[in-house]
Amino acid sequence: MKKISNYFLMASVFVMASMPAFADEAVCKLITGLKPVINTLRTLAFVGAAFVLMDWAWGYIKSGKAEMKDIEAKGIGMLVGFFLLFGVGLILQFVGSRSGAEFFNCPIDFLGGI
Repeated sequence: MKKISNYFLMASVFVMASMPAFADEAVCKLITGLKPVINTLRTLAFVGAAFVLMDWAWGYIKSGKAEMKDIEAKGIGMLVGFFLLFGVGLILQFVGSRSGAEFFNCPIDFLGGI
Protein backbone atom coordinates (compact mmCIF):
# COMPACT_ATOMS: atom_id res chain seq x y z
CA MET A 1 0.00 0.00 0.00
CA LYS A 2 2.84 2.36 0.83
CA LYS A 3 4.42 1.70 -2.56
CA ILE A 4 1.18 2.60 -4.35
CA SER A 5 0.84 5.81 -2.36
CA ASN A 6 4.41 6.76 -3.27
CA TYR A 7 3.64 6.21 -6.96
CA PHE A 8 0.50 8.30 -6.63
CA LEU A 9 2.43 11.07 -4.87
CA MET A 10 5.12 11.11 -7.57
CA ALA A 11 2.51 11.19 -10.33
CA SER A 12 0.58 14.04 -8.70
CA VAL A 13 3.79 16.05 -8.20
CA PHE A 14 4.66 15.54 -11.88
CA VAL A 15 1.20 16.66 -12.98
CA MET A 16 1.29 19.74 -10.75
CA ALA A 17 4.80 20.64 -11.95
CA SER A 18 3.86 20.38 -15.62
CA MET A 19 0.48 22.06 -15.23
CA PRO A 20 1.58 25.68 -15.87
CA ALA A 21 3.00 24.71 -19.27
CA PHE A 22 -0.43 23.99 -20.74
CA ALA A 23 -2.74 25.41 -18.10
CA ASP A 24 -3.81 28.65 -19.75
CA GLU A 25 -5.38 27.26 -22.89
CA ALA A 26 -6.37 23.84 -21.55
CA VAL A 27 -8.14 25.11 -18.45
CA CYS A 28 -10.10 27.69 -20.45
CA LYS A 29 -11.24 25.05 -22.93
CA LEU A 30 -12.10 22.64 -20.12
CA ILE A 31 -14.18 25.19 -18.23
CA THR A 32 -15.93 26.29 -21.41
CA GLY A 33 -16.76 22.71 -22.37
CA LEU A 34 -17.95 21.76 -18.89
CA LYS A 35 -19.90 24.97 -18.20
CA PRO A 36 -23.34 23.22 -18.22
CA VAL A 37 -22.03 20.48 -15.94
CA ILE A 38 -20.45 23.04 -13.58
CA ASN A 39 -23.74 24.97 -13.39
CA THR A 40 -25.72 21.80 -12.68
CA LEU A 41 -23.30 20.59 -9.98
CA ARG A 42 -23.26 24.06 -8.41
CA THR A 43 -27.05 24.12 -8.21
CA LEU A 44 -27.18 20.60 -6.80
CA ALA A 45 -24.57 21.47 -4.16
CA PHE A 46 -26.56 24.49 -2.96
CA VAL A 47 -29.83 22.52 -3.01
CA GLY A 48 -28.15 19.65 -1.14
CA ALA A 49 -26.89 22.05 1.52
CA ALA A 50 -30.41 23.41 1.93
CA PHE A 51 -31.86 19.91 2.26
CA VAL A 52 -29.29 18.99 4.91
CA LEU A 53 -30.35 21.94 7.05
CA MET A 54 -34.05 21.34 6.38
CA ASP A 55 -33.74 17.69 7.43
CA TRP A 56 -31.99 18.70 10.62
CA ALA A 57 -34.59 21.35 11.47
CA TRP A 58 -37.54 19.12 10.57
CA GLY A 59 -36.31 16.39 12.89
CA TYR A 60 -36.40 18.78 15.83
CA ILE A 61 -39.74 20.33 14.79
CA LYS A 62 -41.37 16.91 14.44
CA SER A 63 -40.11 15.56 17.76
CA GLY A 64 -40.82 18.76 19.67
CA LYS A 65 -37.70 18.45 21.78
CA ALA A 66 -34.03 19.11 21.32
CA GLU A 67 -31.66 17.53 23.81
CA MET A 68 -28.01 18.43 24.00
CA LYS A 69 -26.83 14.87 23.31
CA ASP A 70 -28.92 14.80 20.09
CA ILE A 71 -27.43 18.07 18.96
CA GLU A 72 -23.90 16.86 19.67
CA ALA A 73 -24.43 13.49 17.97
CA LYS A 74 -26.40 14.60 14.92
CA GLY A 75 -25.87 18.35 14.69
CA ILE A 76 -22.11 18.45 14.21
CA GLY A 77 -22.21 16.00 11.30
CA MET A 78 -25.09 17.86 9.69
CA LEU A 79 -23.32 21.19 9.98
CA VAL A 80 -20.11 19.74 8.56
CA GLY A 81 -22.10 18.28 5.65
CA PHE A 82 -23.80 21.62 5.08
CA PHE A 83 -20.53 23.55 5.02
CA LEU A 84 -18.90 21.01 2.69
CA LEU A 85 -21.76 21.19 0.21
CA PHE A 86 -21.94 24.96 0.48
CA GLY A 87 -18.18 25.23 -0.03
CA VAL A 88 -18.31 23.07 -3.16
CA GLY A 89 -21.09 25.31 -4.47
CA LEU A 90 -19.01 28.42 -3.83
CA ILE A 91 -15.95 26.96 -5.54
CA LEU A 92 -17.99 25.96 -8.59
CA GLN A 93 -19.56 29.41 -8.64
CA PHE A 94 -16.09 30.97 -8.65
CA VAL A 95 -14.79 28.71 -11.44
CA GLY A 96 -17.61 29.71 -13.79
CA SER A 97 -17.47 33.45 -13.07
CA ARG A 98 -15.48 36.38 -14.41
CA SER A 99 -13.25 36.32 -11.34
CA GLY A 100 -12.44 32.68 -12.07
CA ALA A 101 -11.64 33.59 -15.67
CA GLU A 102 -9.21 36.25 -14.48
CA PHE A 103 -7.70 33.82 -11.96
CA PHE A 104 -7.01 31.23 -14.69
CA ASN A 105 -5.78 33.94 -17.12
CA CYS A 106 -8.61 33.23 -19.56
CA PRO A 107 -10.10 35.90 -21.77
CA ILE A 108 -13.20 37.36 -20.13
CA ASP A 109 -15.44 36.54 -23.08
CA PHE A 110 -14.58 32.82 -23.00
CA LEU A 111 -17.68 32.06 -20.92
CA GLY A 112 -20.00 33.25 -23.64
CA GLY A 113 -20.55 36.82 -22.48
CA ILE A 114 -21.81 36.46 -18.94
